[in-house]
Amino acid sequence: MINKIKLKGVLAKDYIWAFTTYFTEGFPFTITRTVVPLFLRDMKVSLEGVGLTSLYGLPWILKFLWGPQVDESATKRVWLLWMQFFIVLSMFVAAIFAPLSFGIQAIAVMFFVVAIIAATHDIAIDGYYMAALNKNDQAKFVGFRAMAYRIAMVTATGVVVTIGTTRTWSLAFIVAGIIMGLFFVYHFLFLKEVEDYKKTFGQLFLGLIKLKKLFGFTLLALAVVVVRYFFKSATYSNIQDAYPFLKSINFAHGIGLLLLLSLVTVAVFRKKIKRLLTKNSDSNYSKAFLAFVDRDGIGVVLSFVILLRTGDWMLSTMVSPFFVDLGVKVHYGWLTGLIGLPASIIGAMVGGWAIYKYSLKKVIWPFILAQNVTLLLYMFLAFYLSNFISPNNAGGPPVDIGRFNLFLIGSTMCFEQLAAGLGTSVLMTYLMRLCIPEYKATHYAIGSGLMSLGGMFSGVASGFLAAWIGYGWTFGISFLVSIPGMLLIPFLPNYENKK
Repeated sequence: MINKIKLKGVLAKDYIWAFTTYFTEGFPFTITRTVVPLFLRDMKVSLEGVGLTSLYGLPWILKFLWGPQVDESATKRVWLLWMQFFIVLSMFVAAIFAPLSFGIQAIAVMFFVVAIIAATHDIAIDGYYMAALNKNDQAKFVGFRAMAYRIAMVTATGVVVTIGTTRTWSLAFIVAGIIMGLFFVYHFLFLKEVEDYKKTFGQLFLGLIKLKKLFGFTLLALAVVVVRYFFKSATYSNIQDAYPFLKSINFAHGIGLLLLLSLVTVAVFRKKIKRLLTKNSDSNYSKAFLAFVDRDGIGVVLSFVILLRTGDWMLSTMVSPFFVDLGVKVHYGWLTGLIGLPASIIGAMVGGWAIYKYSLKKVIWPFILAQNVTLLLYMFLAFYLSNFISPNNAGGPPVDIGRFNLFLIGSTMCFEQLAAGLGTSVLMTYLMRLCIPEYKATHYAIGSGLMSLGGMFSGVASGFLAAWIGYGWTFGISFLVSIPGMLLIPFLPNYENKK
């Protein structure tokens, strides 16, 4: 029986659920962050509009706000099953919307909701992983879970995009729903519980509507409405005219900056806040938040986490529209599947093995550098193929760019996926090292949320940059913005003792 087979200290069944859960984590993320932007560009949405889909990353920034509730309510298995159900439902709804006259706008709005669901789903899966395995086994699985995540990404860009660009987008979303649905059924039938059942969803709801919390949520909602109204007011418009740079900062950006400012404030005054919190044993959320920032070198850690993927997100936001405008969207799927998939698997497995064998400290610099060199390769590719790039290709027939140029594209994608596999292994491991066992789901949510913060800003900016100066210069700038994160690596505190 598979449950009895042991592979170097861990059961073979652990490899199965590790693969299926992290596949279902990577799949909706890629649909939201890569496939939907490509769909919108294929429907002739402007580059500025496509760039704004980076705001889908906002729930991944904010997810630490509800991370403690996932930690304290039901179980991680229950949470991930419910989130998977709603993701599957959303895919089929998108299939219905796709051919309708208002379908583009409806799908664009709906996938922000999907992003919230997927971010919550991530919290549950990461928490399940850390509850099911001890620290030593977690290190063994880093490469494997990164591989599963990368396979999910390649499946979404390879299978779903190919169907959407060669058949219909309705069929593409149906296939996406079926793929996710099959994993949901498997998890419903075979994924085991790894923790005791905590308070029910009903208790969670009743806890949220307590008078004190309800009053707090009401004040927060009113504050959001007031701020939102101010951003839309004539007064703020006049301020923007006086200071034009403010026009690039929208409401979502303001929220992200406010959250970052709050975290920095807690870090600066953590000793005073800690004394206050010890007087209140019920402040689980505040304690989790404080525990994250109450460590040596937190300023360097926060800066590194925020800056780590700023350049990579610029590329990931614009690479889909780039291939559409290049006229090779029909090749994107098979190139991703035949070339990107094996490269991604190799990168993830080599990355996990290298981290386990040589330590994170020794491999983090070369792996992150390899990931960011990809940005330069895309810059050279965009300049070299600039004669083929045209916004008129969006939604149009394929363009014959020649076999050699197609070979260059495939080679670039191969290196991108290989390097991304290495980078994903580093990313996952570093975030796990930031987690304190008592608040593992919350801390992973905080870390991954902050990692999305810099990416959201750079991703939104990438659309405007590409429309203004072209893809080549945009990819070049994306490499420049990745440099500060790399320069911080030698100054990171040592978390090797948290294997």
